[in-house]
Amino acid sequence: MDKISELKEILGGFLKCNKARLDCFTRMLLALFAVRTVNLREIAVGFSSDAQIDSRYKRVKRFLAQFKVNQAVLAQWILSLFFSEEKKFYLTIDRTNWFWGKSKINILFVCIAYEGLAIPLRWILLNKAGNGTAKEHRHILLNALSTVKKERILGVLGDREFASGFLFKWLNRQPIPFYIRIKENSIVKIKKKKLKKAKKLFSHLNSKESYFYGMAIWLFGAKVYLSGARSERGELMIVATNKDPRAAIPVYLRRWEIENLFQGLKSRGFRFEETHVTHLERIEQLIALLAVGFCWAHKVGEWRAVKKPIIFNKYRDSRRPQYSYFRYGLDFLRDIVLHFNRKKREFKDCVKQLVLPEFSLLETQT
Repeated sequence: MDKISELKEILGGFLKCNKARLDCFTRMLLALFAVRTVNLREIAVGFSSDAQIDSRYKRVKRFLAQFKVNQAVLAQWILSLFFSEEKKFYLTIDRTNWFWGKSKINILFVCIAYEGLAIPLRWILLNKAGNGTAKEHRHILLNALSTVKKERILGVLGDREFASGFLFKWLNRQPIPFYIRIKENSIVKIKKKKLKKAKKLFSHLNSKESYFYGMAIWLFGAKVYLSGARSERGELMIVATNKDPRAAIPVYLRRWEIENLFQGLKSRGFRFEETHVTHLERIEQLIALLAVGFCWAHKVGEWRAVKKPIIFNKYRDSRRPQYSYFRYGLDFLRDIVLHFNRKKREFKDCVKQLVLPEFSLLETQT
């Protein structure tokens, strides 16, 4: 048995493809850790094979062109890997985008807030520049609901781009809690009183102060509650919610975990921006590869931290970990892949971190 046979068996549980494509995906995953970029030429160089580099490169491109990962099945596997069946969590929604030449890469994600780094769940490619529409936001949340029972969702977290009456009303009808930041100049109405800008309700706040309105407020035609806080620098943050507004600010701040995910997929991890792929369906398959790689690194980081705890650095008056779980696992896996001949036992231990626990949703539904 070669070094990837057990890994292929695990990945085959959700890829549902023939042996040749499963083998290609597995070798691409290991190459991703070796070269730490999604540039296809670089992945071909790191691809374990006796074939010439050009042949490997063509094989990788054919895989992206001909195979489509089932996002729903992959999302269920990811959910099972990190959470028990009854565990509740926050969903966070956001976009990441960049240009390659004149082509705009614009991706909308729904993720699960987890341990300071969001876990990718579903994604869609937007064939345009700029913000998504409220219907596109609803569409991707509906995709997530095909995997996640809404009773498990503690709340949907989103930045100002996602503040709309359409989305607020839809989330209220589900019902699903939400904590979404709004613009300061958004027009609100309290009972039958005069319309005013939201920032007027919090104009009395000084730096590092917060305040919430216990009464319902009408915003974009939807009934919400507002909570506001001013940062040390004086910036005002206003969050709309359909739940108790007293917890709205600290809950909303967990939205930042999706930004940490984007950094892991891009500059601080797999350097997603270096892909030269512009075909939307092929980018969707690349994200599936990144999602598996990210989750694997995160699980390995958690496992390794139990055996060898992450060191904390002192920064000013706070203690911060030297690494995230993701980076801790990423560096460990890269070292193993690059020096496999003397780290075979460690590789087997890392592969075991992808085995679904006993509470697996996949097992209970088969």
